[in-house]
Amino acid sequence: MPGSADETGAFGYRPLLFSIAYGMTGSVGDAEDIVQDAFLGLTRARQAGTTIADPKAYLATAVTRLGIDYLRSARVRRETYVGDWLPEPVVVPADGPGPAEHAELADSLSMAFLVLLESLSPVERAVFMLREVFGYGYPDVARIIGKTEANCRQIFARARQRIAAGGQVRDSAPPPARRAAGEELARRFFEAAAGGDMEALLGMLAPDVVFHGDGGGKAQSLGKPATEPRRVAQLLVAGLRRVRMLGVSLRPAWVNGRPGAVMYDAEGRVASVVELDIADGVIQAIHSVVNPDKLGHLGPVSDVARLPER
Repeated sequence: MPGSADETGAFGYRPLLFSIAYGMTGSVGDAEDIVQDAFLGLTRARQAGTTIADPKAYLATAVTRLGIDYLRSARVRRETYVGDWLPEPVVVPADGPGPAEHAELADSLSMAFLVLLESLSPVERAVFMLREVFGYGYPDVARIIGKTEANCRQIFARARQRIAAGGQVRDSAPPPARRAAGEELARRFFEAAAGGDMEALLGMLAPDVVFHGDGGGKAQSLGKPATEPRRVAQLLVAGLRRVRMLGVSLRPAWVNGRPGAVMYDAEGRVASVVELDIADGVIQAIHSVVNPDKLGHLGPVSDVARLPER
């Protein structure tokens, strides 16, 4: 980060800024680029003689507006995306706290919630994120977005209705006790899947469970979401049996604040990331990211699931 911003303490805002940028983009790499651009903008403004009375407000505004610009340019790419779109996973090792910005983010945005945000326009998404997820007051939201406070209230109400129609208004992080229970359920779930224990799996899946897979047309994945517990269980057992034959191993992790796992091939390269949405003691949804373009920030990417290039 630029030295001048770091020296004034602005670097301490990075976890919040990364969280806003990631919530807007669903991309770890693009979020990091946006935060970097915001810090560069702050440094250049100071070098030009501009007095920045509130660096946090300046940076939050810059990150949000850059996120809006990103979404407007990305809309065509999203419309032509092959298969289910899921965000790039934010992974925190199960046995460690992980980077500070990732740990803070993980308490705010699950994959299911980010997918719901895709239904909003760029400005609606920004207003909803700032108000609902990060707790900004309407005066601050209005200043950041560049609209009136009354307009922001209307935008938020409209966005909230659309999100609620998708199934939820806020996907809050589970408290510590529930996190521990979720971690234990995830452990039993992956053990049952690896062992082919169909009955145990069926007992852990909600009646309306959904399995989402994101291969982006570049890796083997589901063409559309799978539903019905027995079908989902069969897919899991067959999939894990196949990848085990290729030397793939599984390591527990927290993915976007939810229990999950990262799969590695025999050479230690990332093959996929799985997140489990757990509620009422059962698994409501499974999100699996196999698209190699969305795994590179986690390390070298495996080619075990990659489709041949056309």
